[in-house]
Amino acid sequence: MTLSEDYTAALARGLTGALDTDYYLLLDQLTDVERAVRDTVRGFVNDQVLPVINGYWERAEFPHELLPALAKLNIIGSTIEGYGCPGMSRLAAGLATMEMSRGDGSMNTFIGVQSNLAMGTINMLGSEAQKQRWLPRMAGLDLIGAFALTEPEHGSDSAHLETSARRTGDQWVLTGRKRWIGNASFADVVIIWARDEADGNVKAFVMEKNDDGAHPAGYRTELITGKIGKRAILQPDIEFTGLRIPEQNRLPGAESFRDASRVLASTRGGASWESLGHALAAYEAALTYAKVRTQFGKPIASYQLVQNKLANMLAELTAIQLICFRMAALQEAGTWTGTMASIAKMHTAQKARWICSEARDILGGNGLLLDFHVARHLTDMEVVHTYEGTDSIQSLLIGRAATGISAFA
Repeated sequence: MTLSEDYTAALARGLTGALDTDYYLLLDQLTDVERAVRDTVRGFVNDQVLPVINGYWERAEFPHELLPALAKLNIIGSTIEGYGCPGMSRLAAGLATMEMSRGDGSMNTFIGVQSNLAMGTINMLGSEAQKQRWLPRMAGLDLIGAFALTEPEHGSDSAHLETSARRTGDQWVLTGRKRWIGNASFADVVIIWARDEADGNVKAFVMEKNDDGAHPAGYRTELITGKIGKRAILQPDIEFTGLRIPEQNRLPGAESFRDASRVLASTRGGASWESLGHALAAYEAALTYAKVRTQFGKPIASYQLVQNKLANMLAELTAIQLICFRMAALQEAGTWTGTMASIAKMHTAQKARWICSEARDILGGNGLLLDFHVARHLTDMEVVHTYEGTDSIQSLLIGRAATGISAFA
């Protein structure tokens, strides 16, 4: 059957509609505030993101035009309290991530870098004066942040970073390289992790744009191109060549790599909520499509093979929901551990990736087209599957906890 252009467009729009997937009644536990956060972000995604994101994604451009409306949602800063931040519960923050990812992974990554990594580092490791200086303007998206930790030769073993910092009077001189640094090509403030040449400890520095809006001398970015996923988030390589940062921009709470790990631990779980968002979008699209796409005279949803796929997708989706909601409760109680985070990341990313793949299969050839949205979620999940620790790394962390034996080389 060949779909007409009008029918194809109408069907593609319909694939983005939210369906009832809460078979275990998890949403019954939401407070009015948490439900309002979910609905607000969902409205922004439906009205602002989905109508334009495919074009930006295909062109590999960031949708700067969406930032004024995004700022008005009052979700930037996530769980941070004060400084103009919303101080959301862990569950509300997770729901915001889920809904944004249900629309687009690139937009979610932008927010994650801004709220959790850049602002989270300043909130956790900065002085009171530094928090007052940067956080309110970052919460309003008047300042865009980036978080520069990963290096070309150091991803999973980021503790061995090579970027160096040497103090000269009241300034620090940074030399080195970073890779995959979201927002860094246009960010106003960049958190840079570097090793102090004097004591060998890893420290954090905040680089700011000059008064003229340009990045300072010694800071050069080059966009990474040719990505198959997360194409609308700009992630450049960075090179520091004698970059000078004043001592007043060093974060005093960052004294070793353990402090970088503290920041990363506080953000763990975001990838699971994002996986849930992609899985939701893919499942909803597949179910909607299966009900209206006819082959051999009947909707394909009436065939046993398709129903088997949908049933298994829903079961795995429900498992991801249960993990995410339980995770939020454990984080709120302060009992969330690294092993829990590894189990959550490994399982949710694996299963969301599979759900997106099954959805693409149900859509057949149309599943390859951006118009039908599933292809974007599928390839974005390839990215999520890799960052915050690959399956291999997560499995070794879980295995070490279970056996008491480290299998790291």
